[in-house]
Amino acid sequence: MLVISIQSQVVHGHVGNSAAAYAMQAEGVNVAAVPTTLLSNHPRYPSLRGRVLESDLVADLLRGVEERGLVDEAAVLVTGYLGSPGNAAVIADFVERALTRNAKLVYLCDPVIGDDGRVYVADGILDAVRHRLLPVANLTTPNQFELELLSGLTIADAQGLRAACSALAGVGRIDVVATGCTLADTAAGQVETILCSDGRLSRFATPRLPIRPYGTGDLLTGLIAAHLAKGEAIESAIRLAVDTIFAVLVRTQDAGSAEMRLVPLPTRGLDV
Repeated sequence: MLVISIQSQVVHGHVGNSAAAYAMQAEGVNVAAVPTTLLSNHPRYPSLRGRVLESDLVADLLRGVEERGLVDEAAVLVTGYLGSPGNAAVIADFVERALTRNAKLVYLCDPVIGDDGRVYVADGILDAVRHRLLPVANLTTPNQFELELLSGLTIADAQGLRAACSALAGVGRIDVVATGCTLADTAAGQVETILCSDGRLSRFATPRLPIRPYGTGDLLTGLIAAHLAKGEAIESAIRLAVDTIFAVLVRTQDAGSAEMRLVPLPTRGLDV
């Protein structure tokens, strides 16, 4: 079982592959982690060191992934934070080659464009995600803001969510896992992760906690990828991932930590 995961990497904290890779390994899945950035920490801190990696370097690493036969071995391919339009282009090229080479490969695209009404990626990345990555993806994990941005629709209720997911799919077929959702009928004090597959919604609600550590979306995507790589059906993969995320957040809140408390990973929700 192997997941190829192309995302950011940080020295301190848990975002991108620095959240997802450990979680996937803790679930018993091998990970080929390809960095798009090497940063000291995420941008919430008052200083930030390191840089977005050069596109030539990212392309070279991806060629190495191909040369080692990892595309043939992989069950799931994940893309997350791309870093630059140049990186987006070389990663899209790699994704297209990988899907041609391994017809069984499941491609999970995490858009990583923004949140809370704010786009935080460079110009050109939104277009690359919309026009090159999503059209070839099997599954995508946008938060509610990203889903609205990519679909061009406002989401207020379940009907609006279905419409946005349909717009995202276009003429193709893609399952959408919308994260951090609050709809008109979401119970008070709850937040939902919602799978939209062929117009059918499966909803996974947890209590909304008064903390917002960075990297929860990256962790969720990694956990879903790990469970899919192990052969779980998509609904089961999402439920297991949501349960684990909630357990991590409860432990993080109890510890009073600004960063997620991942270690050891609670692989069976709160029953650990």
